[in-house]
Amino acid sequence: QVQPVESGGGMVQPGASLRLSCKVSGGIFSRYGMGWFRQAPGQGRTPVAAITWNDSKRNYADSVRGRFTISRDNLQNTLYLQMDNLKPEDTATYYCARSIYAHSDSLMESDYDYWGQGTQVTVSS
Repeated sequence: QVQPVESGGGMVQPGASLRLSCKVSGGIFSRYGMGWFRQAPGQGRTPVAAITWNDSKRNYADSVRGRFTISRDNLQNTLYLQMDNLKPEDTATYYCARSIYAHSDSLMESDYDYWGQGTQVTVSS
């Protein structure tokens, strides 16, 4: 059973930074692409960033490009999302997910099969 578990969320002021982690148990983490998605209150889930199995490609939503950085540690079975210069519009529940592909950096939700329970990020002054 593949189980991603997110951590690192919290409440911060605009301009602050947070680092989210996603520890994946079960399966072979290093064989699959991974992604981050988020869901703001009252809205649908939207893509944030994705990374291929070997970190050869990274892909970002336009709204976070230049502020967020996705990375992974295949030895620790862990995915990361470094979030800098946070804005109130970044407030959401953040989810990590495992891609059904190894070489894809897709931002399409349908390309992901296993999802975590999410971690809340609130950006407010």
